[in-house]
Amino acid sequence: MEPPKGTPPMESLPLDTAPVPVEAVLRPDPDAPLVARAQAGEMEAFERLVDRHGRRVYRMILGITGNESDAEDGAQNTFLKAYQNIGEFQGHSKFSSWLLRIAMNEGLEVLRRRRSKFNRNLDEWDAADEETFRPRSVRPWDENPEQKYSQAEVREIVEKEIKKLPAKYRVVVMLRDLEQLNTEEAAAALGLNVATLKTRLLRGRLMLREALAPHFRQTTGGRPVPKGREGGHD
Repeated sequence: MEPPKGTPPMESLPLDTAPVPVEAVLRPDPDAPLVARAQAGEMEAFERLVDRHGRRVYRMILGITGNESDAEDGAQNTFLKAYQNIGEFQGHSKFSSWLLRIAMNEGLEVLRRRRSKFNRNLDEWDAADEETFRPRSVRPWDENPEQKYSQAEVREIVEKEIKKLPAKYRVVVMLRDLEQLNTEEAAAALGLNVATLKTRLLRGRLMLREALAPHFRQTTGGRPVPKGREGGHD
């Protein structure tokens, strides 16, 4: 497969792609100084970009593929292609958006290989198929579980359930809620318009909340308690 030149190839993007919002383009790119040094051949600058964005690239591909091994391989391929083509990057978008588009294409390539191997298609990724989701059992929580329990414990539960979401919702939830990209950045990285991004995020969050409900119970004070912790002492 030919590595991308400049902006990653558009044919790998979902059908409802949209240009990067003007306000997102006009914001200063915090990576610009490092990118310029990397384009001048400074390896240390590129390594700093890898350190800065490695986790996010991994999350992007994990969100698409749902497989940690594929995500690790895809992240390596993403940075290899970015290094090979950074000289073609012209700054029309943020470096992070350009990089995440390469990562997304790597993740989609994994899905294509699976499609070929198992004679399946990419319907679960296609934007044209936005099914209606209605939660069946969502228990009200009076507070964020992380306010009472360790962030590590809750994060482990949440990430486990996120991996079970359909790919098109999983990656949106990961980028917005775990990696803290804003709406415009996530939409640009995924090649989605903002409205579609918001729709997928809402549905993904509803699916996740329903999936998390069995892991918690309500105490008499209305506080959520992780399953298995009911017998804890005050």
